[in-house]
Amino acid sequence: MRSLFEEQIVREKGRTLYDIEAHTNAFAEASSFLPSPDEFHLGPHEYLEQVRKIKAAVKIPVIASLNGVTPSGWLEYAKLIEQAGADALELNVYHISTDPDETPDHVDARSVDIVFEVKKTLKIPVAVKLSPFHSAMANHARQLYTAGASGLVLFNRFYQPDIDPEALEAVPALQLSDSTELRLRLRWLAVLSGKGYQNLACSGGVHTALDAIKALMAGASVVQMVSALLHHGPKKLDTIRHDVVRWMEDHEYESLAQLRGSMNLARCPDPSAFERGNYMRVLQSWRG
Repeated sequence: MRSLFEEQIVREKGRTLYDIEAHTNAFAEASSFLPSPDEFHLGPHEYLEQVRKIKAAVKIPVIASLNGVTPSGWLEYAKLIEQAGADALELNVYHISTDPDETPDHVDARSVDIVFEVKKTLKIPVAVKLSPFHSAMANHARQLYTAGASGLVLFNRFYQPDIDPEALEAVPALQLSDSTELRLRLRWLAVLSGKGYQNLACSGGVHTALDAIKALMAGASVVQMVSALLHHGPKKLDTIRHDVVRWMEDHEYESLAQLRGSMNLARCPDPSAFERGNYMRVLQSWRG
């Protein structure tokens, strides 16, 4: 029996599964929700060349990111990225399900099949960058690890378009993250690391040393930072690194390993009671 991924490859032969221009003329007001290919700064081949240049220029591991559209595209570019010298690959699974006939199991199976098929073709580690909108996150995480994922990145940020009601256009509005976005990541880092899942990356909401420390305490192996660097430049990394070291020294932590996972749900005798108690505290915390 074929997987959903293999079925899509069969259907894909002879036609394109997803054509970004297919519905451009169907509803002019909504067509601008999707970018045209010439809007991207780097095309596929330019991105591969960028990976090669970065790999040649630095001594640290280079992790590339891939967001595919067609099944053959996932496989083809995953191979090319590995050949370009990437030490690992992040699969950026960005899918918004708008079909009412598509079930949650079908959405999850698509991601699992992608990981399984890509992992069969690569020798380098593969991580999966997830959306927070899965109905059974812990189960989906287990499926992804079983399919061959080496780690998970929590979470993908879906950039929401705004609407210009006068011009009848969707307006791309990039809003950088802030520290308040960290809380959703902390919850699922604490849950998944508490279940024994390893190699978890926190993406979104890390702007300060305390943000990084919280993520590590919840169970993150690493943290990713983009918005903070866009605001303050690469030197922000050095500042946060020194602040983390100073905080650990002040609080007598001897290593990141001692810090990591120290506040996950496995350290709580009754996680369900912990969640209910926090819910009641939140309701009573607001002051007008």
